[in-house]
Amino acid sequence: MASVRTARLLTGSEAVANAMRQIDPDVVPIYPITPQTPIIERFTRFVADGETSTEIVNVESEHSAMSAAVGSALAGARTMTATSSQGLALMVEVIYIAAGMRAPIVMAVGNRALSAPINIHGDHSDGYLARDSGAIQLFAENAQEAYDLMVMAPRIAEHPDVLLPVLVGQDGFTITHSAEPVELLPDEAVRAFVGEYRIPAPLLDLSAPRSQGMFAMPDYYFELRHQIAAAMERAREVIEEVAAEYEELSGRRLSALEEYRLEDAERALVCMGSTAGTVKDVVDELRAEGERVGLLEVRSFRPLPIERIRAACSGCSEVAVLDRADTPGGVGALHAECAAILCGSRARVRGHVYGLGGRDLSPAEIRAVFAGAAPRYVGLRSAS
Repeated sequence: MASVRTARLLTGSEAVANAMRQIDPDVVPIYPITPQTPIIERFTRFVADGETSTEIVNVESEHSAMSAAVGSALAGARTMTATSSQGLALMVEVIYIAAGMRAPIVMAVGNRALSAPINIHGDHSDGYLARDSGAIQLFAENAQEAYDLMVMAPRIAEHPDVLLPVLVGQDGFTITHSAEPVELLPDEAVRAFVGEYRIPAPLLDLSAPRSQGMFAMPDYYFELRHQIAAAMERAREVIEEVAAEYEELSGRRLSALEEYRLEDAERALVCMGSTAGTVKDVVDELRAEGERVGLLEVRSFRPLPIERIRAACSGCSEVAVLDRADTPGGVGALHAECAAILCGSRARVRGHVYGLGGRDLSPAEIRAVFAGAAPRYVGLRSAS
C-alpha cells in the first residue's frame, strides 16, 4: 500500500483531473461541454502550470476530438479525453472506430441526459448510447471512485489482451460538481502503477509498416468485429486483476460489482452510479427493521460481469433493476440484461426507470421499489 496518501476536498471533476495529472498522458484532444468542462478546465491549468507534459489539442467538435485521439493513440501516444451528453453522441461514430482499430483511449464522461428537450443534468442515456460500440464502460458511485477508476483505466485499456477504449462515467453534477473528501495517491505511486505506454504495433514504427482502417468485405468483417467481443470477454478478468493490484496500492477494492448485504437477501436492487450510495442507506435502514434486502452495484456496464450477477442474485426471490435512462418502446437496458442473466432462476425480475434529467430518487421511493409498490417510472409526476 502506498505509504503517503492525501485526503482533499474535491469535486468529481477535480478528482479526475488530478488522476489525469498524475498519469501525465502524452496527448489530450479537447472540446468543452457541460458538465464535463471542469475536468478539462482543471487539467489544462495543470498543463499551463507545468505540472504535466501533455500536448493539448484544441479541436472544433467532439467528433474531431475522438478522431484526433484515435490517430494519437495508434501512433504510440498515451491519449485521454473527456465529454458528456451530446458530445458523446457526436463521438459515438468514432468510438466504434476506436474500438475496431483497437485504440486504448481513456475518456472521462460526465454522464448527462440527451436532448431534446435540452437538459444539462445527470442520467445515463449518453452512456447507454455507446453500449454496443466495443468500448469498456465503468460507472463511479462517488468522487473517490471516479478518481480510482480513472487511475485504473489506462492499465485496463492498454492491457495487451484488451486494447479497447475505456469510458469512466460519473453522474453529471451529482458527482462532477459536488465536493467530498477524496484520498489521492502519491504522484510517483500512480505513475509507477500505470507504467509506460506500449501498444503492439504503433503506426510510427517504420520497421514494421502496416495498414489501419482498411475496408473489410463480408469474408473478414464478421471475424474482425468478433475480435472486439473476444477482447471484451478477456477484459472481465483483466478488470479484476487490475482491481486486485490497485487494492494493494490504495486499500480500496473496485471490482466490477459490489455486493452490499446480499449474503442472505431475499430481495435485491440493481443499479449503477451515484444512486448506489442512497440505496445503501436505505438497505441499512430496512435491515435494521428486519428486512432481508441488499444491493448489487454494477461498476462495469461493459463488459457486464454476467456470471457474477447470476451468482450474486441466486438466493433472491425478487430483483428490482433501476435504469437511469429510458428505452422507448422496449425495456431498460440494464433491466433487459439482468432479466436475461437470471432467466431460469427463482428470481422475479422487475425493471424501473428513474432519475431522468437529474431528478432525485428519494429514500421513500427506494423503499417502494424494494416493496414492489413502485411504478415502472419512479418519480414521474404525471402520465401525460
